[in-house]
Amino acid sequence: MTSQKTNMLKKQIAPFEKSTTKESVWQLINTVVPFIALWYLAYISLSVSYWLALGPIVIAAGFLVRIFIIFHDCTHHSFFKNRRLNRIVGTAMGVMTLFPFDKWGREHSIHHATSGNLDKRGTGDIWTLTIDEYVNAPLRTRMGYRFYRNPFVLLVLGPIFQFLLKNRFNRKDAKKKERLNTYLTNIIIVSLVGLLVWGVGWQSVLLVHGSIFLLAGSAGIWLFYIQHTFEDSYFEEDPDWEYVKAAVEGSSFYKLPKFIQFLTGNIGYHHVHHLSPRVPNYQLEEAHNNTPPLQNVPTITLATSLKSLRFRLWDEKNKTFVSFRDVKRLAKKRVNVQVKPEH
Repeated sequence: MTSQKTNMLKKQIAPFEKSTTKESVWQLINTVVPFIALWYLAYISLSVSYWLALGPIVIAAGFLVRIFIIFHDCTHHSFFKNRRLNRIVGTAMGVMTLFPFDKWGREHSIHHATSGNLDKRGTGDIWTLTIDEYVNAPLRTRMGYRFYRNPFVLLVLGPIFQFLLKNRFNRKDAKKKERLNTYLTNIIIVSLVGLLVWGVGWQSVLLVHGSIFLLAGSAGIWLFYIQHTFEDSYFEEDPDWEYVKAAVEGSSFYKLPKFIQFLTGNIGYHHVHHLSPRVPNYQLEEAHNNTPPLQNVPTITLATSLKSLRFRLWDEKNKTFVSFRDVKRLAKKRVNVQVKPEH
């Protein structure tokens, strides 16, 4: 992509980089209020049956994903024009989703700056190895990678690890502001959980809140996974890496049914978001629809996205994701080629 086309694309997207206080406040209302109402409905339903409570629990999990998208926008300072307001609301939404504002925001900004860059992997992204890296890695690393990439580990154990461990502790070199924000978030979370346990009992909190967080966490990791792990994604070594190409070609357009699109805060328009994180979530669809070059990007649906579960390694030679089984097939093919007798 030439610099001229890049500049044109940035100019086309610029009008959508403006948040509207009215829209943002309304989104807070139509997200947080239904979540609280559904939580209470699930709690009331427990007196009859957990299976009856499961209905509002599933929908509440969807609204918790939407709350996370608001938190996510606040970390980009795109939800409100005022940075302080983004910080206050973002910290509050972080408490509800168990994510510390400064810690996660820093890691996520690194993800945006390095997504698709093979030489700068490791912060805020899904662990991804190339075929050569995997083949040449020691057995311990290969086994660890296969364990990590197992769908159950990624989508079930992953959220538990995120919520209970990773998000609760600061990195060693974290600045004071980041440390204090994490401590504050943890203290408020413990206090709120304590109040809930005191008010409704630990069993109800575990069944309702625990179920909601597990479902929402799994959905969130799945969204993050599928938006960068699709067949013809984009990965390049640092000298050849380009930010705009990584955004447009390395981030998918996840075309979802309207209600799921609502619950996921339009994050399926991930190519638009990576091109310009300053576009608030409620402007992403409009930006996509009014910017023709952004409509010619990798598009996946609920049905086609499922095959991405088998994608495990990046094939640098063919610029595509492959499965572990594909690696065995390719290795066997190479051996056959090497021992083929000359005529």
